[in-house]
Formats: sequence, C-alpha cells, structure tokens
Amino acid sequence: MLLSKNAFSQVSKYSSSVVNQFSTSAVATAPKPRHLVSMLELSSEELANLVSKAGAFKAQVRSGEPTPVEQHQKLLGKLAALVFSKRSTRTRISTEGAVSYFGGQPMFLGKDDIQLGVNESFYDTTRVVSSMTSCIFARVDKHSEIQELCAHSSVPIINSLCDKYHPLQAIADILTIKEAFGGETQGLKLAWIGDSNNVINDLAIACVKSGINVSISIPKGIEFDPEIAAKAAEIANENLGTFEIVNDPQDALPGADIIVTDTWISMGEEAQKEAKLKQFAGYQIDQKMIANGKASANWKFMHCLPRHQEEVADDVFYDESRSLVFEEAENRLYAAMAAIEGFVNNKGDLLK
Repeated sequence: MLLSKNAFSQVSKYSSSVVNQFSTSAVATAPKPRHLVSMLELSSEELANLVSKAGAFKAQVRSGEPTPVEQHQKLLGKLAALVFSKRSTRTRISTEGAVSYFGGQPMFLGKDDIQLGVNESFYDTTRVVSSMTSCIFARVDKHSEIQELCAHSSVPIINSLCDKYHPLQAIADILTIKEAFGGETQGLKLAWIGDSNNVINDLAIACVKSGINVSISIPKGIEFDPEIAAKAAEIANENLGTFEIVNDPQDALPGADIIVTDTWISMGEEAQKEAKLKQFAGYQIDQKMIANGKASANWKFMHCLPRHQEEVADDVFYDESRSLVFEEAENRLYAAMAAIEGFVNNKGDLLK
C-alpha cells in the first residue's frame, strides 16, 4: 500500500515522537554508575572486600589452574577505554591485563589519540566514549578532570591517577602489607618519608581504614592536604589508631613496620628538580636512617615506582628480605581486577 505524502509525514512525526520519548525515558531512568575516585568514597568494609578480592584473584592466577570460563566471559565482547594523559608502565600493563582477564578488549587512548580537552569538550568526549564502552580507566592530570568525567559518564570511571588521588595503588599497597604481615593489618604502623602527593593521600586514608597507624614525615615548607589530614585523623581516632605529620624522619620511624616513599619529582615537575633536591636533603632512606630511627625489627620497605636513587639507597630498595617493591608492583594487576569486578561486573556493589 502506498502512503500519500501527507500520511507519510504523519507517520514520520509519530515515529520521531516515539523515539524521542523512548530516548528521554532511557536517559532519565538509567541509573548513575558508581565510580572509583578515591579511598574517601569507600567504607572500611568495602575497602577490605576489594583487597580480599584482589588477593583471591592473585591466588587464582598464581595457582596455574584454569580460571572458570564464566569468569573470562564477564566482559566478553565489550570494550574498556584507557584514557591516559600521562605515560605509564604499571598502570597500563595492569589495566590491560585486568580487562583481558574478564574477556574484554582494552582500548588505549593516549593524549595524542583522542580529542579530550583539546578540540572537543570533556562533556562531548565523555558522552561518546562512555556510550561505546563498559568502563573508563582514566589517568589524567587534574582531579577536576576526574570529577568532570564522572559527572558525564554513563559507565564507571576508575581513577587510575590524578594529581590528588591514586586509589588503585592504595588497594595494591594494602594487599602487599597484608601479605607481608600474615594477613593482618590492625595495629601496624606505616611511616611515610617523602613528599606530600596523591599516593600518600589515598594510602593514608586506606591505612587508617585498615587499622594501620600512620606517621608522615615531609620537609618544612611543604603542606599536607588539610582535607586529607583532617579526615585521616578522624578515621584513625574512630578506630583507636593514630595519624600524625612531622618534619623529621627520625620522628616518624620509631616502631614503624612499613616504611614508604615515592618520587620527589612528579611528571611535569622536572623544572623544579634542583630546588626539590635541596628541600629533601637528608630524606634518602637507607639502613642507617632506619636503624637510628628505631623502626620495628621486622620492618618492610615499599615504593610504588619508578624509583630514583636520591629517594632510597640500594641497600634498602634491593634488600630481598625487606623490600616489597616488586610484589607491590605486581599487585597492581590484582587491584585493577578487583576494581573491575566491584565497579563494573557487580555494578558498584562492593560487598557482593
């Protein structure tokens, strides 16, 4: 049957109306995904479960036994976007490995690959990328960029590093500490000797939520994030633990079970190297510093890498009985797997 021009126009208008109503309804009723932004958004129980899941994935992978087929099909046929504004070793390998474990296809999108924040707004790019993927791992410069991605994405955003937080590293670090101390964290003490940065921001919160006392030594003239400090002190107090910030490493080390540092000169701060090295004079961690500081007899050392000689001496970094750095690096894979399981596969139910 042929339709008259007028009848065809009426049908077309009706069809457009139905499509528009459906689209509006779908957008309005679609639940907002839960994102991994920082340790602050997780309860102590949720953090513990993520760490536990990471440990379980590690045991499965290391066992050499075949993984159940259904585990590898959770993201089968789906894409996961890796939006990276900064170069990376551990984050890229661990993230691509984690996505592949679940049968998904990781798609690396470096700063020269897409239009993010260059010729296209964050809003437009995020709407497009999230419409085609199951999740977005974002390694960016500013925390505001993570917030903008979360505001517009229809799929979970996994913060893979910004200038304020580094949650995947914190999950990996708590797993590393648990493994080194017989599965327990309650009552341990962590001493951070270094800069005030995104790594310790999330690690401090993760520690006090895990019952670990925290002592942070940073040079005079460097301010620790006041929001993080206030929250960490509050959580530590609730858990009958301690949180403190000092300027002399010798004041942070007494009784420390875990000694941690990180790079003093982050990506983008290379021009400040000479000034930073002067500011951190006396901060290189070595066996003598640790002995003089009266750390715990069973102390362990951690560093999220990449490591530089000025931050820690070889006699600590490569001490096979003390250094956990390479186990810590491997644990980034299992942290990423736990994040996908919780935020993507289980749709944000981290206690499932």
